[in-house]
Amino acid sequence: MNVEELLNLYNPWWEKGEDALGDLPTFERPVLETLTKDSRTQPQILSITGPRRVGKTTVLRQLVRHFIRQGKDPHRLVYYSLDDPALFRPNVQPGRVFESLMIELRKRAGKQKVLLLLDEIQRLDRWELYLKKYYDLGYPFRFVISGSASSPIFKKTRESLLGRVKDYHLLPFSFREFLLYSLQGKENLLGELSSIRETGTALMGMLAGDPRHLDLEKVTLHHVSDDLWTVCKDLSKKYVSEGGFPEVWNLPTWEQKVDYLYDNQVKKVIYEDLVLAAEFRKPEQLKRFYLSLLEKPGREVNLSGVAKETRIDVQQVEKYLPLLEMTDLVAHIEKFRKSPLRVRRGHLKFYLIDLALRNAVLRVQADIVNDPETMGLYAENLVFNALRKWRGTITLDYYRDRDGEIDFIVHTRPYRYLPIEVKYRDSIEDSDLRTIRNFMRRFQSGISLVVTKRYEDFGLRGGNVFYIPLLHFLLLFD
Repeated sequence: MNVEELLNLYNPWWEKGEDALGDLPTFERPVLETLTKDSRTQPQILSITGPRRVGKTTVLRQLVRHFIRQGKDPHRLVYYSLDDPALFRPNVQPGRVFESLMIELRKRAGKQKVLLLLDEIQRLDRWELYLKKYYDLGYPFRFVISGSASSPIFKKTRESLLGRVKDYHLLPFSFREFLLYSLQGKENLLGELSSIRETGTALMGMLAGDPRHLDLEKVTLHHVSDDLWTVCKDLSKKYVSEGGFPEVWNLPTWEQKVDYLYDNQVKKVIYEDLVLAAEFRKPEQLKRFYLSLLEKPGREVNLSGVAKETRIDVQQVEKYLPLLEMTDLVAHIEKFRKSPLRVRRGHLKFYLIDLALRNAVLRVQADIVNDPETMGLYAENLVFNALRKWRGTITLDYYRDRDGEIDFIVHTRPYRYLPIEVKYRDSIEDSDLRTIRNFMRRFQSGISLVVTKRYEDFGLRGGNVFYIPLLHFLLLFD
C-alpha cells in the first residue's frame, strides 16, 4: 500500500492550504480553544471521545484550520482516519500500514514536530500498544486521537497508556452552545451571552465555596434582556425537540430527524458498538431495559423493580447499566449519603444525555413545550446535564426522606452541599420548599438554588434561597 497516496488523499491542505477546508463550519465549539492550547503545551496524547455524530472529526479538522491560520507549515499537520476502507481490503494488515505511516512521517518531520491527528482510533486493533510504542520512543509527533465510543469503553485497553493520555469528552451541544451556534453574526446578543457567563461564573464560584462565607447580595447576576429572553424561548422549543446533534437541525422533516436519531444514536450503538466492544450477545434485552428508562427520565427506580418490570434477570440489569453509560445513552445518580463511602446500589435516578433520543425512540411529537408534565421532566434532565459539566461538582446525588425529595445535592467539597430543586411551573408556594429548607438546616448548607420557569421569579428569597429561571441557568454552562 502506498503510504504517500493515503496521506495525500486525507490531507488536501498540503496543496491548497486553508482553501481545502472551505466546507468546515465557521462555528467552533468551546472545547476547541482548550484543545488548541493543550496541543501546544501538554506532553500527553490528547484524546477526543464521545458518542457518534457529535462532531469529533469536525473538531480535528478545525484544529488543522486554526494552525494553518497561525502560520504553521501545512505539511506538518497530518490527518488520517483508521476507518479508511483501504485498511480492510483482503491481504492488508492494518498494523503494518500504521507502522509504515509512522516511519514515513518520522522521515518527513526532521527536527520539527508533526501534529498527527488519528481519527476513529479504536478501529485499529491494539491501537493503544502502537501509540505507547511511538510515544515512548520519542517520535516527533504530537498525537491527537478520537474515538466514537466514550472513554470508559476504552478503559481496559487504555491501561497501558496510563498517564500518557488527556481526554476531552465531547457530548452533544449544550443549550448554550446551541445558542452560540444559532446567533452567529448577531454580535449584540453574543456579547450579552458572554456577560451572563462571566457574572454566572462568579455566582457559581461562590456557591462552590464555604457556605459560611456566602454573601449573595454582593453578586450582581447579569439579567437577560427582553430580546435575548425571546430568542431563548423560541430556540429552546427546537432544542428540546431536536437535541444537540448538529446534523439533525437541517433535516427537512420531523420524521427524518427522528429516523436519523434512532438509527445513528440508538440502534447502531446497541446493535453494533456494544456488540463489538463489549462482546454483547443479547442486544434485544438491553434495548428493552433502555426503553424502560426512557419513559420517565429522573424518576427514582430500584434495579430489582426494573428487572421485574422488564422480565430481565436482575444480574443482567446490573450489567446493562454501565454499558448504557459507556456509550452516553444514559447517566445515573444515587441517593444522598453524608458519608462519601459508597455501598451497594439501591435506588437510582436515571437521566438522558440528550433528550431528543427519547423523542426519537418514543416518537414524541414536536410540541413538547406545550406539555407541562413532559417539560417538567425535561427541565430536570437539562439541569442534570449542566451540573455534570460544572467544575464545582465533585459528586451529584438526589435526596429523599419521608417528607419529600430534593432533585440534586451537589457535593462541592467534603461535607459541603448545594441543594438544587427544579420547579418548572407557573407558581411556587413556600410549602414547596419545606424539604429543601429542612435539608439546609440539618446539613448547614447555607444556600440553595431553585430553578424556575418564569423570569419574574428571578432573585433571592428569604435570604438563602436563590431563584433562577431554567433558560438563564443553562446559559452558565458550556
